[in-house]
Amino acid sequence: MEQIPFVSSTPNTLGIELELQLIDPRSFDLTAASEEVLAHLADHAVADRVKPEITRSMIELNSSVHEHPVGLLAEMREMRDALCEAADAVGVAVAGGGSHPFMRWQERAISDSPRFQYLAEMYGYLARQFTVFGQHIHLGVASGDEAISLAHRLSPFVPHFIALSASSPYYEGVDTLFSCCRLNAVNNFPLSGHIPPDVTDWYRFEAHLAQLRAFGLAESIKDLYWDIRPKPEFGTVEIRVCDTPLTVEKACQLAAFAQALAVWAMRQPAPQEGAWLAYRSNHFQACRFGLHGNYVAADGQRLRLVDHVRGLLEQLMPVADELGTTDLLAVLRDEAIRQGNDARWLRAQYGKLRDLPGVVDAMVQAFRSGRDGVQLREQPRRRVRAASEPLRGVHSLATPEGLVPQGPLH
Repeated sequence: MEQIPFVSSTPNTLGIELELQLIDPRSFDLTAASEEVLAHLADHAVADRVKPEITRSMIELNSSVHEHPVGLLAEMREMRDALCEAADAVGVAVAGGGSHPFMRWQERAISDSPRFQYLAEMYGYLARQFTVFGQHIHLGVASGDEAISLAHRLSPFVPHFIALSASSPYYEGVDTLFSCCRLNAVNNFPLSGHIPPDVTDWYRFEAHLAQLRAFGLAESIKDLYWDIRPKPEFGTVEIRVCDTPLTVEKACQLAAFAQALAVWAMRQPAPQEGAWLAYRSNHFQACRFGLHGNYVAADGQRLRLVDHVRGLLEQLMPVADELGTTDLLAVLRDEAIRQGNDARWLRAQYGKLRDLPGVVDAMVQAFRSGRDGVQLREQPRRRVRAASEPLRGVHSLATPEGLVPQGPLH
């Protein structure tokens, strides 16, 4: 069995990857412009941290390693501004969000790299449908054993990350009725899902990957599309379920949440076996209903996810105080409780405009200057309406009153 070296890193450090949309500012459709944008950035100080993605309508920002999310936020703002400047120079725009509201997967062009070309050949149309946009959060750990332990301890909170970050309600011109539809594209890949419960240390992880290789099911860790997986060459645990938020500020709030949660979780007992029984159901509920989904705890108790999120964030506040991130977590909590997630905000924009290109315009503005800085504009072009509308019952859950949590966390 091949041993996989794990590069030790400083515990509780963090970094993020952010997949972003390249937008034609005339049609507000996606545009295949990553090569042109990257060429314009070639001599910029951030050039080595901006990467192509699987299709040419995508581009990725990769942060450095940080001890504190405030330093991460400063770097992400610098990269955002540099990317927007480069995009302006080549006549395109940049947006966050987990999905483009009306793109057609058939029109996507695969990026010219051996890895991406292999994925296109292997997975066919799924590779082009993988033009969805996620945030990956990396958390530093000292060893492979600690990486596996942390992955297990974070797994019960995957729905919380999904619901807080959800920003993909529309796909190919349709209101999917999901808060996060992006993960439906990820779940098509054969090795998606969660870390196996019996993989409890690094040796067992190496054995598991060796067996997958022997059976011809995987070639490397990159083939494991797990919600949370170890990244041994970085010395991190990688949380992979978040939609790309509409702003870099929200992305850094989520990173601060992950950092505090990791510190807190490693002080708690290992998850009960019951935590895995409801994993897929909790995952679906968070994708479908966002913060208003049901959540089944390891002891079998059923409650609203928003209530569990609120209670968890309160439990994390002493840890956040130790880390100096109380303000970031408070903003994340207050926005979730009072305003909802980005998916709700996008539906609100569509409710005002009745036009999906107008929604994309709002996404572009939000990425540059925040959601509060968006000015809705009538678009002088053929309107693109969503092919389905949220069900009345679901829409009613998205009212501010519906977001006020009731009762204590259990």
